[in-house]
Amino acid sequence: MFYRKILTLLKPSSRYVNIHSIRKSHAAYYRRAPDPPGRSTIIGAEVAGAAMWWWILWHLWHEHEHITGEFPYPDTSQWTNAELGIPADES
Repeated sequence: MFYRKILTLLKPSSRYVNIHSIRKSHAAYYRRAPDPPGRSTIIGAEVAGAAMWWWILWHLWHEHEHITGEFPYPDTSQWTNAELGIPADES
C-alpha cells in the first residue's frame, strides 16, 4: 500500500505536463513569420521618416555652410613658394 502511494506520486500526470509552451513575448518566433505591424505603427514610422527628411532638407537649404564651409576657398595658384615654405631652386 505504501508503494502504491509512492508510485502514484512518481507517475507523471497529464494535468501537470505542459504540452504547448506559451511565450509571453512578441519578439521571438520559431518557424513562423512575425505578425505584421499595426496601422498606428506604420503611420507613426511614416510621420517620423517625413519629419527626419524635412529636418535634413530644411537645414541643407538654409544652412548649407555646414557642408560647403563659411568662407570662400582660397585660390592656391596665387600662393608663392616662399609662402608655402618651398626653398628656392639652386641651379
